[in-house]
Amino acid sequence: MNLAAADASSRVSEGNRRTLVPALLIAVLSSVGVVVSLMQTLVVPIIPKLPTLLNTSASNASWVITATLLAGAVTTPISGRLGDMFGKRRVLLTNLVLLVLGSVVCAVSSSLAPAIVGRVLQGAAFGAIPLGISIMRDELPAERVGSAIAIMSATLGVGGALGMPLAAAIAQYSDWHMLYWVAVVLGALCAALCYFLVPESPVRTPARFDFLGALGLSVALLALLIPITKGADWGWAGPGTLSLFAVSVVVFLGWGWYEVRQRTPLVDLRVTARPRVLFTNIASIAVGFAFYGMSLTFPQLLMAPEQTGYGFGLTMVQAGLALAPTGFVMMLLSPVSAKLSAARGPKVTLILGSIVIAAGYVCALMLMNSVWQIMIAAMIVAGGIGLAYAAMPALIMGAVPITETAAANGLNSLMRSVGTSSSSAVMGVVLAHMTMKLGHFTFPAKDAFHTTFLISVAAAVVGVLFALCIPMRKSADAAE
Repeated sequence: MNLAAADASSRVSEGNRRTLVPALLIAVLSSVGVVVSLMQTLVVPIIPKLPTLLNTSASNASWVITATLLAGAVTTPISGRLGDMFGKRRVLLTNLVLLVLGSVVCAVSSSLAPAIVGRVLQGAAFGAIPLGISIMRDELPAERVGSAIAIMSATLGVGGALGMPLAAAIAQYSDWHMLYWVAVVLGALCAALCYFLVPESPVRTPARFDFLGALGLSVALLALLIPITKGADWGWAGPGTLSLFAVSVVVFLGWGWYEVRQRTPLVDLRVTARPRVLFTNIASIAVGFAFYGMSLTFPQLLMAPEQTGYGFGLTMVQAGLALAPTGFVMMLLSPVSAKLSAARGPKVTLILGSIVIAAGYVCALMLMNSVWQIMIAAMIVAGGIGLAYAAMPALIMGAVPITETAAANGLNSLMRSVGTSSSSAVMGVVLAHMTMKLGHFTFPAKDAFHTTFLISVAAAVVGVLFALCIPMRKSADAAE
């Protein structure tokens, strides 16, 4: 990766070399990453109230969450390809403008349709994180690239961890529309900082955009992710769920056949099929799956009533504050991850991160008797996530040509999204079916949490196994 980063640095114009302040660039792009990832947890505190707030059913209101996930999954690889072709800074600014526009739409509306449209626009900004990673590779001196990428990768968890208590406090003490107005201000501030302080990368891949490839990938992803996220509501064996899965398989096969025959495909499947890229992406799905296990189960465990025998009766704000240190753990470990990757290679860092994730969930299985024990388990899991997430871009960028870094990072981010989406579906089914009655209310049983932790351990182990398969022999292609 360092050779490729040096390559990128050599391409930067002399003017940029004189004016670029590495620390400032890292701070700006990392701030963008935190704000974009914050959108994932922005509406979590008001989920129970959404049907009333939007005057709709609970099933329809769930699309406010699902729409953002789908939009992010579809647009992230497309944003990466557009960034490689037309300029990463330009596409990054476009993503942030869409975030601001979507936040405004949500802030001025109180009905379902505009809320979904606004959340789709917010989700379209998720491509900003892989774009930021690629800008760092192109612009920073070789010795700063590893630590910068580690910090940028950590923002995925930091934004979500910090967003929970912040959003909960705003929702509890102010009008719920203020959530979106805060997003407007943060998004606009990030866009302004990027406009004035982030240089445009000189590394481009001039080509015709593959519109048909983008359409095919979008249809295939939607057909895959919609039943994953809605299968629990529709029934996993229902005709709608099975039909969409079948459509996804057929469209993916047709899309792959089409892409390998294009001179300038949206996704270069030949590069993607390289063992280093392929096994890293598969490991990313497993790590993303394990990551969301913490995001979904730990807050519910902390907020469950004490009468359940295992819960602690915390409010959303209190639960968010209890889990907020996980974000700081990820950020603090980012330089450690960079140094470990530089010394031992990013493969070792990914393996170690996955092992730490598994250890964190094992601790959660044994330590469920107090809030501080849950906090310790969550911070261990977060530490593993920080190590693993920081290693993935390094592995990817060390295996693809410099002209395809944004697209390759976008695809890797997509793989993590597939993992988190699948985790949401699986964990949701477990928590919904292993329940206990408490008066007129139903809560997940203690065994349900044990099961989700065991599933997360298994996912982390799968991540270790695929990480072990990643070859680290440098090829001529990787250094292009």
